[in-house]
Amino acid sequence: MTTTLGIIGTGNIFPAYLRNILRAQRSGKLRLVGVADGDMAAAERRAAEFGIVAMTVDELLASEAQVILNLTPPLAHHAIGMKVLGAGKHLFSEKPMAATFAQGLELVETARKAGLRLGCAPDTFLGAGAQTVRALLDAGTIGPVRHGYGFFMNHGPDHWHPNPAFFYQPGAGPLFDVGVYHLTHLVNHFGPVQAVRAIAHKTHAVRTIPLGERAGQKLPVDVATHVIAHLDFASGPQIVLTSSFDVWKHDHEPFEFYGDDGTLLGPDPNKFGGKVRWNVQTGDWQRATDKRPYHANARGLGLVDMIRAISEQRPHRCSAELALHVLEVMESTLKAADQGGAVTLSTTCDRPAPLDTKLF
Repeated sequence: MTTTLGIIGTGNIFPAYLRNILRAQRSGKLRLVGVADGDMAAAERRAAEFGIVAMTVDELLASEAQVILNLTPPLAHHAIGMKVLGAGKHLFSEKPMAATFAQGLELVETARKAGLRLGCAPDTFLGAGAQTVRALLDAGTIGPVRHGYGFFMNHGPDHWHPNPAFFYQPGAGPLFDVGVYHLTHLVNHFGPVQAVRAIAHKTHAVRTIPLGERAGQKLPVDVATHVIAHLDFASGPQIVLTSSFDVWKHDHEPFEFYGDDGTLLGPDPNKFGGKVRWNVQTGDWQRATDKRPYHANARGLGLVDMIRAISEQRPHRCSAELALHVLEVMESTLKAADQGGAVTLSTTCDRPAPLDTKLF
């Protein structure tokens, strides 16, 4: 059975997805129908670059595509997602699922009522790095995890992104743009969060693009740019996650987990591979030599898993419930920072099934 796919959105992340979609297409189980964008000229440029078909959004939604990949900017995820579901198509969205929990909940309920699949990035937790961490934790290598830290801290996308304004708008910022990777990995490792406490700051009201064609352009900042969340997991661990666009350099590991019997250090959750180290009590550091698949950039892996899951009639790993729970954690983090107290989560989700086989 071949599943047909369309893509809406041709921005900076598009090439990484498309390269892996074209790889997966060789299996014969997936066929790309076309690509669309609100800016038709942008769609045509990408179509010419990669030898694919450009369409308008309406043409793509009326096409034979059974699944739509939504790569539009975060503030458009809800509106485009609702159009996709309204057209009777399965939907896989770039993260976050929506700019607000209420919007995300509407997407989930709409998909459920229509009997359609809804999946959402990030899918990096399916890579070799995170799957190795999970296997070690599940095996009890460092005993029950009691505490831990996660860190995403840099000086923002102003230095590399060609048009970084949206990173400082609602639905983005360091927590929604990159902290979402850490949170998704943490839920994969430990299950759902039951409560969160937080502090958050908007350090500068305006930022200036330092280089490139837009050098000197002022960027209004409408989101918190330094966020510290204390996450209380239902399974027991207490994890502190810092997400920041205000730090030039640091020397923290992306993840540090402290168990009764040792410590485990995890890799960058924005990547699929990475170094995994652990120790037991006073012993030396050991480095994992796991040979699981997907060490390099495999964006689209969650999409391919969802497409396979449709034909295999099983749950897909980058599930709507996982994405909605993470979205609520992020929104609750900002709410907790604003209110000055703990916020209890209303959603939950199952841990995704482990992945140790190649999908493309």
